[in-house]
Amino acid sequence: MSPRFYDPEGARYGLPTFPYRLAPDGLATRRQLRAAGLRPGGQEVAAQVMWRSRRSRTAPRVAYLYRVDRARPVRPMTPGRARALAAAMRARRTCPDCGQDADYVIPRALGCCPACTDWGAA
Repeated sequence: MSPRFYDPEGARYGLPTFPYRLAPDGLATRRQLRAAGLRPGGQEVAAQVMWRSRRSRTAPRVAYLYRVDRARPVRPMTPGRARALAAAMRARRTCPDCGQDADYVIPRALGCCPACTDWGAA
């Protein structure tokens, strides 16, 4: 166990903090809640998991934990929400320059489809 990130009272980090893979039962991340068909439902963050990452040598990585007993079920997908999601995804696939549907999400770094960029025409 890494004593550096073990602070169950929250004295050091302001929130109860646990090392990677050592969070107590009854707490889950957003992703774990979603996999169980739940959502945080407006509750405050109950604790956090911290670990050292090879990518970021300066700051540790953090995942916030929520209480499972206070989580609510995920809202069902309504026809209106499905239409809105489809329209948003269609907008992300449509090139603003040529107006063509690229059949994939256009990279934000390019801002348009590769065919409309300078290097795409070469």
